[in-house]
Amino acid sequence: MSAGRKASHRPWRALRWHADQRWRAAVRRFRGSGPGRLWGRLSAVDFFGHSFQLAALALLCFFPFLIIVTTAAGSEAAVVVAGRLGLTQEAAQAVATLFAPTTTSYTLTATSAVLLLLGVMAVAGTLQSWYQMLFDVPLGAVRRTVTRLAWLAGLFAYTAAQAAFGRAVDDGWLLPALVGFLWAVAFWWASIYVLLAGTVPWRALLPPALVTSVCWTGLGVFSAHYFSAAIVANEQKYGPIGVVMVILSWLVAVGVVIHLGAIVGRAVR
Repeated sequence: MSAGRKASHRPWRALRWHADQRWRAAVRRFRGSGPGRLWGRLSAVDFFGHSFQLAALALLCFFPFLIIVTTAAGSEAAVVVAGRLGLTQEAAQAVATLFAPTTTSYTLTATSAVLLLLGVMAVAGTLQSWYQMLFDVPLGAVRRTVTRLAWLAGLFAYTAAQAAFGRAVDDGWLLPALVGFLWAVAFWWASIYVLLAGTVPWRALLPPALVTSVCWTGLGVFSAHYFSAAIVANEQKYGPIGVVMVILSWLVAVGVVIHLGAIVGRAVR
């Protein structure tokens, strides 16, 4: 009886063995393919954990800075965020409730200004540490601080230029999309160069900037079709916290775009 049971188990063991071998072979083929190598590089730099880190820092530190900067420039933070996500009017109104002021008077003390600057510097430092890791470039403490300040100045100019262009061009989609893509290429190209303190030549940084801009534009198209509906639905179900959850998801996607653009750009080059 026991011999019969052993004989009946042998076909199942053989099937499991063959299935395991096929699975291992499929894993080896995937790892050797282009998508497999890309996934291995992304996993090696912990792109998903870093993206969550950027989302948390941006929400806690960068959004207050964005509110103050856009107000000083005569615009509204909600308009900038809604424009970047490509939101519909209904979704943009839901986002506007997050930035609605409770008072018309603002006071910025020296302590709050320092804390605000340190928070924004932390966001810039996160991006800089990513690019240092992805391009294997060491930098000293002084150069890191100077380049972060320079990048923040460029970010302010980029945001102001986008806001001004958005107010000047309201009709059509082709021209804003084309100009937006070219602005994105210029911004990411200069961002990588500045954050790496000019240690990598401009020509070597063009492919990463182009790939990042393509992914950035694709994220904008995806945002216009997905995040608008998600913001409206979450705002109706959960209130303002539901809108925050969607914005956090978008910020995580931004981190993925930055990693993907740098790694694929280097591979293309």
